[in-house]
Amino acid sequence: MSDVQLDNTQVSALSPQAQQSDDTATLLEVRNLKKYFSVKGGLLRRTVAYVKAVDDVSFAVRKGETLGLVGESGCGKTTVGRTLLRLEQATAGEVLFDGRNVLTFSGSAMKALRRDLQIIFQDPYSSLDPRVHIGESVAEGLTIHGIGDREERVQKVREALIKVGLHPSHMQRFPHEFSGGQRQRIGIARALVMNPRLIVADEPVSALDVSVQSQVLNLMRTLQHEFGMAYLFIAHNLSVVEHISDRVAVMYLGKIVELADRKGLFTSPRHPYTKALISAIPVPNPRARRQRIILQGDVPSPLNPPSGCRFHPRCWMARAICREVEPTFEEKVPGHWSACHFSEEVIDSLPARQ
Repeated sequence: MSDVQLDNTQVSALSPQAQQSDDTATLLEVRNLKKYFSVKGGLLRRTVAYVKAVDDVSFAVRKGETLGLVGESGCGKTTVGRTLLRLEQATAGEVLFDGRNVLTFSGSAMKALRRDLQIIFQDPYSSLDPRVHIGESVAEGLTIHGIGDREERVQKVREALIKVGLHPSHMQRFPHEFSGGQRQRIGIARALVMNPRLIVADEPVSALDVSVQSQVLNLMRTLQHEFGMAYLFIAHNLSVVEHISDRVAVMYLGKIVELADRKGLFTSPRHPYTKALISAIPVPNPRARRQRIILQGDVPSPLNPPSGCRFHPRCWMARAICREVEPTFEEKVPGHWSACHFSEEVIDSLPARQ
C-alpha cells in the first residue's frame, strides 16, 4: 500500500451503483478507490504534496456488460484501470471481484486472479516484445499459469488468432511485420486466450486509423457476445464509447461526475462537463448543426484541485455554492447518477456566449 494514510471509514459502504443492480449480476465493484502519487522536494527528497490522480471513485461492472469510462487526458481514467488490476498500488479503497477484495490478495492469490482479469494496452506495438514471435507473446499467460502442455498451448494460440481474424501461420512472425490494427488484434488475442471474465481495455483503438477502429470495435463486441466477457472500456472519444458501451461513467479531475446508461447519458446529460463533451462529438452530416460548447481555461492541477465542485472554474452554470460545497454524487433519476448542484437545469442550459 501507499505511504499515504487516509480515512477509510466509509470504504465498506456499498457503492450506490452496485445497490441499484442485482447482486448476482455484479462482477466487479470499486468502492471509494483512491490513488495518490507523492511529490518529492527539498534536499532530503521528502514528500511535499500529493497528486490526487484518483480521488474517491466508486462504480460497478456487471457480468457481460461494457462500462465506458471517459474524460479528458489526465483525468485519472487510465490510473483507475491500472489500480484495480494491481498494476498500481491503491492508496485507499476496495476493489471487489466476485465479492473478494483483490487489494488484499497475496502474490499467489493475485496470480490466480489474473486468469480472470486481463488488459488490452493502448499502444499495440510497445506492449509486445519486438524480439519474440507473436505466438510466444500470446502464449505467455498460458505458460506462466501452467495451462496445458506445449501442444495444447499452441492449439489455444491458434484458436485465439483465428478468433481475432489472423492466420495461425502468423505465430512465427515478429510484431514489426504487422500493421497497427493487426498488432491490436494480437493484443486482444493475448487477453482472450486466458478466457477472462473481465478485460480492461485502455484506449484500445485510439492509435488506429478510423477504418481500422470500427473493425476492432466490432470484433470486441462479437467476442463479448460469444464468450460473455465484461469490458471496462477506457477512452476519451465519446463517439467510440457510444458505439460500444452499455453504461458510461464520466471522469473529471480524479472523480466520477456522471454515470448512466448510454441512451440516458447522451440524450439527457445531467452534468455540464458531460454536456460539453457531447457537444464536441463530430456530426457525420455537413448540413447538420450542433451548438458547440467551448470550455474556458485549462483543467486544474490534481496537485491542488479547486474547492467545492472541481468543475466550477470552467462551468458556465457555476454559482456561489459550487465554489464552496462539493456536490454529492447521487441518483437524480432511476439509474442516472450525477455530481451537480443544478443537474435539473443542465439539459436546457448553454453558456451565454458561443
